[in-house]
Amino acid sequence: METSKKTPSKTGSKATTTNAGSKATTKKSNNTTGKIEHAEFHEFFIDELKDIYWAEKHLVKALPKMKKAATSPELAAAFEKHTQETQTHIETLEEVFALLDEKPAAKKCDAMAGLLEEANGIIEDTDAGTMIRDAGLILAAQKVEHYEIATYGTLKVFAENMDRTDVADLLDQTLENEKATDVALTEIAVAAINSEAAAE
Repeated sequence: METSKKTPSKTGSKATTTNAGSKATTKKSNNTTGKIEHAEFHEFFIDELKDIYWAEKHLVKALPKMKKAATSPELAAAFEKHTQETQTHIETLEEVFALLDEKPAAKKCDAMAGLLEEANGIIEDTDAGTMIRDAGLILAAQKVEHYEIATYGTLKVFAENMDRTDVADLLDQTLENEKATDVALTEIAVAAINSEAAAE
């Protein structure tokens, strides 16, 4: 009788052990599937890509107006060159979206909207054919560049944190181009425009 009582108890013990082992195995499997993708961070990253995508698409429309308003041939040429570069930036962002299996989409960038509105204000508030206007245009353009440098620099780091070096490399290309544009604008300003504007 004692043996028959022990048998169910022993069987129950085995069943409990098996279930516990199964649960432990499942947990271990979940923890060894590789680096966990942080869905919320990924969504935030995509949202910021949409923001800068909107910014670039509106900047490429604003630059021709800034070129037309410029007096200095060097400044006008710089705006024309950056219009072409900005179109390339748009295409690069579309490539980034594709790498992330996302459709390119734009979300209004309030920062860029404000910067472009400020550029329009400078054109309206200054006289055509003056170096004061050109100095103001460079100021407005460099504010745009600094915003883009901050954005692309941060997005590059975000991509690296998600182990997306392919995306980070593309963003870095645009980042370096934005930095070069900022330097070029400074060189144009200090070569003559700033001093001539001060003398007007």
